[in-house]
Amino acid sequence: MPIGVIVNVLSVVTGGLIGSVVGNKLSEDLKRTMTLVFGLCAMSMGIASIVVMKNMPAVVLAIIFGTLIGRVLKINLSIQKLTGYVLERLMKHQDREADELMLTAVVLFCASGTGICGSLESGMTGDHSLLIVKAVLDFFTAMIFASQLGKATALIAIPQLMIMMFLFLLSKLIVPLTTDIMIADFKACAGFILMGTGFRMMDLKPFPTADMIPALILVMPISYVWVTWILPLIG
Repeated sequence: MPIGVIVNVLSVVTGGLIGSVVGNKLSEDLKRTMTLVFGLCAMSMGIASIVVMKNMPAVVLAIIFGTLIGRVLKINLSIQKLTGYVLERLMKHQDREADELMLTAVVLFCASGTGICGSLESGMTGDHSLLIVKAVLDFFTAMIFASQLGKATALIAIPQLMIMMFLFLLSKLIVPLTTDIMIADFKACAGFILMGTGFRMMDLKPFPTADMIPALILVMPISYVWVTWILPLIG
């Protein structure tokens, strides 16, 4: 049963609704401070995922080629247009800052390394701990986002549920095709994307995290090729 997925989705809905009601009572200083803290937590979780990496060249290649594919497909731009469309209908005023904030929220809740890895891990092993940790962070993060984006934040739970449930079910098919090394490199790749998300949240650097998502599809095949064919040649 996808307990972790359900808890995570409910945390975004609840946090988004509460934040849309009480968010205007939070001081700007508190919002900025908490956003920095959440960004730091995201980066720390990313680092924790990266340290399990087995084949750095494979992960780096996946990130490079994945980002190139993402740029060609204009994933980041497509999400921006979609979020702009949603905001235009749900908010009285729309500006570039709101678009950027919504994009960050969509990537963080729906396509973060922790969410993807957590959904797969939950389906593969039945361990929901990673998603539970993410749910705690997402609850408070959703409140902060909702203080500026309103109830639109809670609606992010809809694509989040679809994506995470798909990954949860897909994991049942992926398990027989993977190895421990491939999964470790996958987690590391997701960790890099999560670190980029942390940088965005802390407003340090606008990493193209949405465009980096294809790397998660490439990393396990590249890891397999690296271990099976390339390492024997250079070793």
